[in-house]
Amino acid sequence: MDFQPSSSRANDDVLIPAGTFEMGDSFSEGYPSDGEQPVHPVFLDSFRIDVTAVTNAQFAEFTETTGYRTESEIFGSSAVFYLAVRAHPSDILGPAQGAPWWFNVRGADWAHPSGPDSHWSDIPDHPVVQVSWNDAQAYCRWASRRLLTEAEWEYAARGRLHNRRYPWGDELLDADGHHQCNIWQGTFPTQNLLDDGYLTTSPVRSFPPNGHGLFEASGNVWEWCNDWFLPKYYRNSPDRNPPGPTIGEGRVMRGGSYLCHESYCNRYRVAARSANTPDSASGNCGFRTAGGPLA
Repeated sequence: MDFQPSSSRANDDVLIPAGTFEMGDSFSEGYPSDGEQPVHPVFLDSFRIDVTAVTNAQFAEFTETTGYRTESEIFGSSAVFYLAVRAHPSDILGPAQGAPWWFNVRGADWAHPSGPDSHWSDIPDHPVVQVSWNDAQAYCRWASRRLLTEAEWEYAARGRLHNRRYPWGDELLDADGHHQCNIWQGTFPTQNLLDDGYLTTSPVRSFPPNGHGLFEASGNVWEWCNDWFLPKYYRNSPDRNPPGPTIGEGRVMRGGSYLCHESYCNRYRVAARSANTPDSASGNCGFRTAGGPLA
């Protein structure tokens, strides 16, 4: 679908200068099947990146201007974390196979992220969720932006730090015991102690920015990247502006989400990778955009 590019689309972004970084898991803490190693040097040209994920209010402007319908709206249902569901029991279509904490909920979509009894206007400054990779691409075309390459995402998320676990360093808590990101605390998936203040999404800018000024590069919501996901890609990827493989097992997602916990999904580390099919959506995946030519 073609859209007239937006002239009013507004989101703060920053320039990430050209440079080289060490991409991958320096601690050997990743899942081997994710292909986070070998650690390898990557040079990137400069690019611009949103300081936050795209919010509900921003995505609402897109849909109101264009009439775009997301894939969840077309499919009629989407995945909602079971403790967050806001829907009549008849709209709960059943748990996901292999992940019973996800319910398929009729009427869940970007505008109703927890089900038909929820609405985006109650949380306008939270990141938009229930958007597929295809939906994110549609937004980017309208906004005259693009999705980040996986290498760009990791370089920016590291915030000028080298070989660290997280965008701020190696420890989850700061010196005063404050949480640095929105992830699960407690026993997943039955008990969330809410030590960071949130069961699901938090407003953007809720946690301290990294060294580039990016907020929530770890936790809160997964972020779609442009690349196909291929676990063996790092073995032979280009060392300058890697574009990602030409084939893969879904599209890359980065950053982890409010559901990540060390016992279940230790993927809120800055090197961590995951993927999903480009038409999939859920209550914990959004995106941020980039400016400038594709690296």
